[in-house]
Amino acid sequence: GRLPVAVGVGEEGALEGGPPDHSYSLSSGTTSEELLRKLNEQRDIIALLEVKMKEMKGSIRRLRLAEAQLREEIREKDRLLHAASAGARKRHGL
Repeated sequence: GRLPVAVGVGEEGALEGGPPDHSYSLSSGTTSEELLRKLNEQRDIIALLEVKMKEMKGSIRRLRLAEAQLREEIREKDRLLHAASAGARKRHGL
């Protein structure tokens, strides 16, 4: 059972800024400054996406309202057409 200990020590070394000996550690050229810049860029992108999502949700809400109104209009027109055709049938004795 020596292996888990070695792995644990290796991970600690990586966490404490030791040599990047793991495949998942970042390339040695990445400075904390660059990481911070990338992090801030991603945060900006996420903020932008959140704004876009809010806008899209608003658009969807508006479209749903418009759809409901159109469906209502179609129902009304259908009703009028049926009434008119029923009246015409009566008139012509069909």
